[in-house]
Amino acid sequence: MDPEQRPPHRHHPGFDIGANRTVFALAMARLGDALGNSMLFVVIPLYVASLPAPWLPFPDALQAGILISIYGLITTAVQPLAGAWVDWSDRRKPFILGGLLLAGAAIASFVFARQFGELLFLRVFQGIGLALTIPAGMALLAANTEKSTRGGSMGIYTTARLIGFGLGPLVGGALHDTLGFNAVFYTAAGFIAIATLLVQLWIKDGPSRGTTEVRRTFRVFDRTLLSPGILGAALAVFAMASAFSVMTPLEQEFNERLEQGAFAFGAAFSVLILTRLLLQVPFGRLSDRFGRKTVIISGLMIMAPATALIGEVQTTTQLLGLRAIQGIGSAGIAAPAFALAADVSTDGNTGRQMALATMGFGLGIATGPMLAGVLAIISFRLPFLVAAALLLGAAWTLYRYVPETLESGTGDRLP
Repeated sequence: MDPEQRPPHRHHPGFDIGANRTVFALAMARLGDALGNSMLFVVIPLYVASLPAPWLPFPDALQAGILISIYGLITTAVQPLAGAWVDWSDRRKPFILGGLLLAGAAIASFVFARQFGELLFLRVFQGIGLALTIPAGMALLAANTEKSTRGGSMGIYTTARLIGFGLGPLVGGALHDTLGFNAVFYTAAGFIAIATLLVQLWIKDGPSRGTTEVRRTFRVFDRTLLSPGILGAALAVFAMASAFSVMTPLEQEFNERLEQGAFAFGAAFSVLILTRLLLQVPFGRLSDRFGRKTVIISGLMIMAPATALIGEVQTTTQLLGLRAIQGIGSAGIAAPAFALAADVSTDGNTGRQMALATMGFGLGIATGPMLAGVLAIISFRLPFLVAAALLLGAAWTLYRYVPETLESGTGDRLP
């Protein structure tokens, strides 16, 4: 986007990491949202095993995979519509508020679910809620960040999100082990409510300058928006999310093989997130300095072998170590990929273009568990080998087809 067309939210010259009020406000709200949603990761496989399936007698791992995947699939499917609506209305805050309220209500209603079908229904509404918040939040970030420090800005935002995702499984596992399922659901909904309050109090929204002429029709799909940069960012994030979510529905299998409990399995999620948390902003700034493409490909190449080896672990310590390496790799993918998408987004289309990039994450979160639920029936190791191959394929595709948007070593826009 043209910097002259953004609202005047400039970062202070001393904050080289790309910090400003809007970035921090969105980051804090995203932290509460992520904390509430991620608490369900370690609980859903256990909860679904305690409920009767009213349809076909699927294995528990497949039922858990369906519940986890439907959330990502719905989020992915609704994001283009939400992004188009954001662009058409030229407003972001109402979508963030509405999405958070819908997701929080769905999570709180989990306490009333008594059948698999009811859980499935609630996960659909939870996914719709998330889909409303993502394009609006990313459009606000793109409109209020500078190209020369955007990697750092995206790093701040995703770091806050990662704090939530890192602590959520630990909190969820601990609450389940001590107080039961309902405590998890009520607490998760409470964190979503806090995030909603933060958005209402801290986020300012208004029409974007420079979009009046181009924002005329409501169009969900537009092929002119599918640039190599947007598609490359989406592919990288998709491969990353698929790889780190592939173990999600296999909780009982991991716990039995490694003789561990729900807290240890939650720790395996948290160590990835916390490792990425420490490195997200530094990798984002590296992409500002040396270019998005180089950093993204490096992250994919780091993550691939660690993913393949997870199916071979014999101890919890080995699992935690490999998840930490996955975290290092994913830190080199997420913020640079979203910064790449923001670099090539155009005025009046930011909501839809950022939605296309973030759809990769939702689709990956959906694909990984579903892949595991199906392939683990054949072999426990197979899902991890397939996910590793996907990471390598994404690295080759970016190397071959995606152009660099920054001049290496300067942080300047390439002509």
